[in-house]
Amino acid sequence: MEEKENTGYLENTDIFSRLSNLKYIPRWLVLFVDVFLCFIAYYVSTYISNKIFANSPDERIFSFIQQLGIVTVFQILFFWFFHTYSGVLRYSSYVDAVKLLFAVFLNMGFLMLVNLVVCASGYVCVFYYTALLIYSILAFLLLFMLRLGVKIIYDYFTENSGQITPVMIFGTQSAAIGIATLIKRSSQEMKYKLVGFIDDDKNATERLIMGVKVYLLNEETVRKIIVKKAKAIIVSPNKMNQINPETDLDVFLNNNLAVLTSPPMSIWNNNVLSLKQIKSIQIEDLLERPKINISTENIATQIKSKVVLITGAAGSIGSEIVRQIVHYKPNLIILLDQAESPMHNLTLELDEQYPDQNFSTFLGDVRNLERMDYMMDMYRPDYVYHAAAYKHVPLMEDNPVESIQVNVRGTKIMADLAVKYKVQHFVMVSTDKAVNPTNVMGASKRIAEIYVQSLYAKLKEQGDTTTKFITTRFGNVLGSNGSVIPLFKSQIEKGGPITVTHPEIIRYFMTIPEACMLVLEAGTIGEGGEIFIFDMGSPVKIVNLAKKMIRLAGFIPEVDIKIVFTGLRPGEKLYEELLNHKEITQPTHHPKIMIASVQVYDYETVSAQIEELILYSQQCKNFLTVSQMKKIVPEFLSKNSQYERLDV
Repeated sequence: MEEKENTGYLENTDIFSRLSNLKYIPRWLVLFVDVFLCFIAYYVSTYISNKIFANSPDERIFSFIQQLGIVTVFQILFFWFFHTYSGVLRYSSYVDAVKLLFAVFLNMGFLMLVNLVVCASGYVCVFYYTALLIYSILAFLLLFMLRLGVKIIYDYFTENSGQITPVMIFGTQSAAIGIATLIKRSSQEMKYKLVGFIDDDKNATERLIMGVKVYLLNEETVRKIIVKKAKAIIVSPNKMNQINPETDLDVFLNNNLAVLTSPPMSIWNNNVLSLKQIKSIQIEDLLERPKINISTENIATQIKSKVVLITGAAGSIGSEIVRQIVHYKPNLIILLDQAESPMHNLTLELDEQYPDQNFSTFLGDVRNLERMDYMMDMYRPDYVYHAAAYKHVPLMEDNPVESIQVNVRGTKIMADLAVKYKVQHFVMVSTDKAVNPTNVMGASKRIAEIYVQSLYAKLKEQGDTTTKFITTRFGNVLGSNGSVIPLFKSQIEKGGPITVTHPEIIRYFMTIPEACMLVLEAGTIGEGGEIFIFDMGSPVKIVNLAKKMIRLAGFIPEVDIKIVFTGLRPGEKLYEELLNHKEITQPTHHPKIMIASVQVYDYETVSAQIEELILYSQQCKNFLTVSQMKKIVPEFLSKNSQYERLDV
C-alpha cells in the first residue's frame, strides 16, 4: 500500500507531469542518440565475434577504429535516406520500425558487399562477417527499444495525467473495427487508448480483437471489470442502430462511464473516420426512436416548382421546415416572421448553404391583416405552412390576450387569406396541449384547430375545395427554442441545480427533423379538414431525463448536481394527450401518422364566438378572454391557475 502511495506521489510531481507536455526532440539529437547506440552495438558485436567465434585480431583486417568509422558513416547515410530520425519518438509506429529495419540491414548488406569486393583483391579485408551480422541485429534491437521505451513512458504518464482516455468499444463489427483502427493509428493526436471491446453477443466474446479482450455486456461485468479499465465507451454506429438507446446504454451511464459515438460509416471520408468525429453522445441521441422512414416522392411531386410560404420561419419548427423543403426544389420559398435577428441569421445560413434556391424574406406579423394581405397578393403562394405561434405555457397563462391575438387571430387571418388567394394546401402546426387543455396556450391552439376545420367544412358544403386545410398535432420537440433540454444544459453548465416541476411529470418527445418530415408528409396526403396526430412513441419521465443529462455531462445526480422540484407551473399538467376521450383515430398509409376523428363545429357559430373572443383580447380583458375560451372549448379546465375560478 505504501509503495502504491509513493508511486502515486511520483506521478503527481511536477517533474513527471511535465513529461506529457514535452515538445518534440530536435532531429539532430535523435540522430546523435541513434549513432551512439550504433557505436555500442558495433563494440558489442566485435567483442562477441572475437570471443565467441574465435576471430583473433588479424593484420589483414582493418582496425576497430577504422571499422567503426566506416560503419558509422554509411549507417548515417542510410539513416538519412530513410529519414529514421525525422519521426517523433513518442509517436513511433510500425512504419518507423520498418524504416529502421531497412536502414540497418541494408547497411549490413552494403558493407558485406564492399567487404567481399575488397577481400577478393587478396590484400586486405575490412570486416568480419559475423561482426556485421551481430551488429545489425543488436543495432536494430537497440534503436527499436529506444523508440518503444519512449512511447511506453510517454503513454504511461499522459494516461495518468488525464490526457489520454482509456476506452472500450461497444460492438465488434466493421464500424467498431474501423474506430479501433483509428485509435491505434492516430499517433499524432492521441486522445484515446483502446483497452477492450464490449458486445452483447456471446459468440463474439471471450476472444481477442487487435490484441485486446472482448467482454460480454452485463451489469456485473460493467461494475466489476469495465469501470476499472475504461473511463469511456464508444458506441459503434452499427450498435446505435440495433439497440434501444433510451434504455440499453443506462448500464454505462449508471456506472459513471462517459458514452461517445461516431457518425454512420456512410458519411466517413473515404471509409476513414476522424478522431474529431468521435463526440460525446447527446441526450437527443438517447431519446430518438428508430428512424422514421418516409417516402419523399409525394412531397417532391407536389412541392417542386411551387411557391411555398412558411410562417414563423425563424422558429425551431419553421426553420427546419424551410431546410427540408429546399431539397424538393420549389420555385420560391417565402420566409415570414416578425423576429428580426433570428430571421437575419436564418437568411445568412440559407444564402450560404443553398445559393441556387430562391428565397424571399418578409418581415411581418400574422396579426397584421393589411400586411398579410399585401404579402399574399404579392406572392400568391401555392402552399402555406403555418408555424407562427406563441407556445410557452407559463407566459401565455400570464398573457392570455396575446395568446389569442397570435394563435387565434393570426391563424384566422392566414386561413381566410388562404381562401381568398386560392392556396392549394394550408398546413397548420398544432400541439398535443390542445387536447383536453388545462392552460391558455393549449386552449388557444384548440380554438385555432376548430376555426380551420369549421372553415373547411363550410367551404366543402359550398362546393369550394380549392384550399385544403390540414392540421398536424404532436408533442414536445427535442432541442426547440425554450424547451427543457437547453434549459437543463444551461443549468448543468452553471453547476446546478436542475429544476424539475414535479417528480412524476412525463412528456412525449420527437426530434425537430422527424416532426417536420411528418408535417410535410401529412400536408401531401391530406384531403382537407383532417387533424393528423403523430406516433410519439413512449413518454419520458422528466426527472429521468434530467438524471441522464447529468450523467452525460460526467457528473453524479444528487451528488455533484442536485435536482430540485419546484411544483407544477400555472396551467401545467403531469402528462399530455394526443386525443381526448371522445376522439378515435383512423389509420393512414404511414404507421406513424393517424387521423383524429374530432367534432366538427358550425362555422357561423364558431366565427361569431371567435370574433367576440378577439374583441375581448384587443380590449386587454384577461378574465373575459379566458371565460370566452372556455365557452368555445368546454373541456378547457384550468389547473394550478388563477382562472380555475371560472370553472366553478
